[in-house]
Amino acid sequence: MADMNWPKQGTAAVLGATPDRIDGIAKATGAAKYTYDITPDKMLLARALGCPHGHCQITAIDVSPALQVPGVVAARALKNVGAQVNWEGDLVAVVVGETEGAVAEGLKEIKFAFNPLDVWVDDSDLAGAEKAGRTQGAGDNTKLDNKDIKKPEEQDAEFKRLLDECKKDGAVVEGEYGIHVITHMCLEPHGSTCEWEGDKLTAHLSTQNVSGTAGQFATPLQIAATDVTVHCDYVGGGFGSKFGADSWGVVCAQLAKETGRPVKLMLDRDLELKNAGTRPSGFIQVKIGANKEGVVQVWDSKHWGTSGIQGGPVTQGVIPYVFDPPNRRRKSIGINTNAAGARAWRAPNHPQACAITQVAYDDIARALGIDSYDVFLRNLPTVTNNKAEVYKAEMEIAAKLMDWRKKWHPHGKGPAKGSVVTGLGMAIHTWGGAPHSSTCTVKIHPDGAVETFLGSQDLGTGTRTVIAMVVAETLGLPVDAISVNIGSSKYPTSGSSGGSTTVGGVSESNRRGATDALNLLLAKVAPKLDAQPEDLEAVKGRIQVKGNTAKGLSWKEACGLLGMTPIEVQGNFQRGVTQTNLSSNGVAGVQMAEVAVDRETGVVKMLKFVAVQDMGLIINRKLAASQIYGAVIMGIAAALYEERIMDPTTGKFLNAELADYKLPRLGDTGQIVVELYEPESEYNRGVVGLGEPPVIAPPAAIANAVCNALGVRVGTLPMTPKRVLDAIAKAK
Repeated sequence: MADMNWPKQGTAAVLGATPDRIDGIAKATGAAKYTYDITPDKMLLARALGCPHGHCQITAIDVSPALQVPGVVAARALKNVGAQVNWEGDLVAVVVGETEGAVAEGLKEIKFAFNPLDVWVDDSDLAGAEKAGRTQGAGDNTKLDNKDIKKPEEQDAEFKRLLDECKKDGAVVEGEYGIHVITHMCLEPHGSTCEWEGDKLTAHLSTQNVSGTAGQFATPLQIAATDVTVHCDYVGGGFGSKFGADSWGVVCAQLAKETGRPVKLMLDRDLELKNAGTRPSGFIQVKIGANKEGVVQVWDSKHWGTSGIQGGPVTQGVIPYVFDPPNRRRKSIGINTNAAGARAWRAPNHPQACAITQVAYDDIARALGIDSYDVFLRNLPTVTNNKAEVYKAEMEIAAKLMDWRKKWHPHGKGPAKGSVVTGLGMAIHTWGGAPHSSTCTVKIHPDGAVETFLGSQDLGTGTRTVIAMVVAETLGLPVDAISVNIGSSKYPTSGSSGGSTTVGGVSESNRRGATDALNLLLAKVAPKLDAQPEDLEAVKGRIQVKGNTAKGLSWKEACGLLGMTPIEVQGNFQRGVTQTNLSSNGVAGVQMAEVAVDRETGVVKMLKFVAVQDMGLIINRKLAASQIYGAVIMGIAAALYEERIMDPTTGKFLNAELADYKLPRLGDTGQIVVELYEPESEYNRGVVGLGEPPVIAPPAAIANAVCNALGVRVGTLPMTPKRVLDAIAKAK
């Protein structure tokens, strides 16, 4: 019988190969249908109206004039008189019509009146926020090596003593660092097309949570979840922002029911940026002390930031990031701002924590005149994930790829070409990546066709291809012999795509289902070959006696023995319940950046970026590398370009359009080198998720490279030309 384990490294026919995405041609040719492309007969168009004010109380709202516009079919107020609007762009009304023009005219006719309220959007100004009553304590945490000191005044004295000791023989760095809010910028905005058949709803939803959103429609609509089908074949980006049906999704369904026709409601681009979630900011004031070798002995910090209207800073549990020195104190403060709430964003809190803490470690290297590489290396014994040896090995690989030892120079003391100086920086990261729960149905048909069904989704990471490869490997078939069916909540339940959990979850369920289905087929074939099922194997499109190619049947001949009844098996994996050696969790990664900085213009140019990443068993090397390339580009955006800009007086989101929200272009990314770390020990761990880890370290690595080039710390990200020039001027 076939066993459940992965094949040994080097023997797999499919795993670890690089087949193209099975949906690549559909996407490249435009045949792939995204939510926006779904256009049922007699479909109506809907658009929402966002509040034009940063904070106000509604005194009047009247949608009836919109109904007088030819072509407008319905209009609805989404806020009542007396309701408080907490950010600019919060949805206050929606208009439904036959054409885009009619809807646009209808939106202009809505009458709206308000009383302005106080606005606060500056999350970097802790003192101002405290004065305005916009702060909330989120927690304190202190650890003192081998000591239990509770009283604050005694803790103060102890930290002062520890820092004074570091000053004598090592170094103490006191710094302020920060990274601003960035907003979800999915190429496909949030929204859905909803249609009813009697009392049953089909919601064509742009989502990364196919199985989990049917109930989110059902509850407010007061129908059974079984009467809702959520459908999503393709997603134009999610990154953590598309787990919910959202209020506008429910409104779309209600309007479709009210009008008796399908309705499409997708957010306009500016409303997308204002409502669909952000990555919180992070700012820190810190004192850090190290011995003469650069090993950090004490960390004392206060950090703050905003998750929008609900406040909430970067969680204190990841401060300092990855490293945990023997003596540490940290205080966490949230700032309540008039902005939409945060949503998960590809490694929640980790990129910010890395960006505002590992720069302090680099500043220790600068203060001592030590190579930054050596400071990171010497602090590896304090990492919190028991992966010091993995980091060490990955650092050695990254250093060779970057030619670190040859290129590195003391901070601010490298050669210059005119006004341009170059520098190197590095950072490390960690993530979990454990699989989510997943159930699938695997079918082997009498004609040899193989299908798998599960309520998963493909965010663009290649989930379909991964599933096909796992089933193909298990059954000894080529990848194109497997039909993968995902994207419907009517399929067996599978988890949402978040937390780097999908590849592990779908690999678990499909490996289990395909193995069980194969064993049933082997039992059918065994008598025909005068063998026992455990003596058979599936390989290269055949069922044969192990090692005997002359004694076997073709796959199609073997399936023909099923008669008229297909094999149908459920593969099931439950996170935290099912015992497994097919998957694992916990990864490490090392990244290095090389930059050029023009001291006259403040422009930072990426020259080279090296990313070394472990991930357990690699299903598809091309897809794995693609994930890392995309993550690095996203990290470059956060380091140099991307920032939500708010007007402090009105609370308006000033750059909420594609033309104004800056992202890097192809010429801005430099050379990106990706190295997959895969010794035997990694392969034997099984599948571990990859989507989030490589996006964490780029901002810190790039910030450290800029500091190495200039000899001056640009404390706040993104490092725009103005911030670079301001830092140079301040240092002078």
